[in-house]
Amino acid sequence: MPSAIPQTMRAAVLARAGEIRLEDRAVPVPAADEVLVRVTAVGVCGSDVHFYREGALGDWVVDEPLVLGHESGGVIVAVGAGIASERVGERVSIEPQHPSPSSSETLRGDYNLDPQMRFYAVPGTDGAFQEYVTIQSHFAHRVPDTVSDGAAALLEPLSVAIAAGRKAGLGLGSRVLVTGAGPVGLAVAQVARAAGAVEVLVTDISAERREASLRFGATHALDPVADADAVAGSRVDAFIDASGAAAAVRAGLEALRPAGRAVLVGMGLAELPLPVTRIQNNELVVTGVFRYANTWPTAVAMAATGQVDLDAMITGRFGLAQTQDALESTTTPGTIKSVVEPQR
Repeated sequence: MPSAIPQTMRAAVLARAGEIRLEDRAVPVPAADEVLVRVTAVGVCGSDVHFYREGALGDWVVDEPLVLGHESGGVIVAVGAGIASERVGERVSIEPQHPSPSSSETLRGDYNLDPQMRFYAVPGTDGAFQEYVTIQSHFAHRVPDTVSDGAAALLEPLSVAIAAGRKAGLGLGSRVLVTGAGPVGLAVAQVARAAGAVEVLVTDISAERREASLRFGATHALDPVADADAVAGSRVDAFIDASGAAAAVRAGLEALRPAGRAVLVGMGLAELPLPVTRIQNNELVVTGVFRYANTWPTAVAMAATGQVDLDAMITGRFGLAQTQDALESTTTPGTIKSVVEPQR
């Protein structure tokens, strides 16, 4: 490693539910196929908040100290023995995955479904709320200077939206319903408009979030209770749930036209009764999205060409020592996306 790289770094560590500690740790050394990235921005995701507040998310349980944060970008400062040194100095967005190269899922292109996946900020693998991280070189995606550090980090939730849009079959003239106007829902709305959707209906119980959705691609912002009849009668081509709420999923399935497509993105539901007769009789396609695969080139291009506005989604910036404040900020009115900047 070059001498300019320190031997130790600061890391914001989840010690137990509700407690983040700032610790000194050794700077990681990149393996032969990896690069070392100096982290400049990390977005706070809902999964981070679940781990922080509850010490668990679904079947994942935090049973030892864990560094959270998987939406990240930075600058390559060193490379492994098998990587060209010309990559040093590149600004990159990190795709926070490390699948097995030989699993059947990886070999058929569905590497996000690899059961042996090591993923940033999931118990067993530290994330990016620290000053330096390593990642396989092909998952450090170069970004142009027109993409800010914050936007480079938010290419991760944008990738979720792109994966959902692909599953939903979005295209020219599409009519789309998005339930939930959090960061992923707002990214989905932007992706839908960029894909050529002529109507993007967004629902949320929060009036503030509904108003925000109109700035990020929504053509109509609806109250899921007061406007329930309008939602049910909308007969959209595609429905994407970004809320994880049972009522939203049921409403979205009712809103689909025959042969429409439903994509479930929001987490929170382990089980949910479904209107099977409606699904069968209307030949609805119901599927899920788990992370993403092969989305980053599209995400980089969309951000670089202004088809999406990720910077406008950032409503708070925090230093690494303020990581706990950043995690707490997600309940603050007006918050869309909080970003931690580990170098300050």
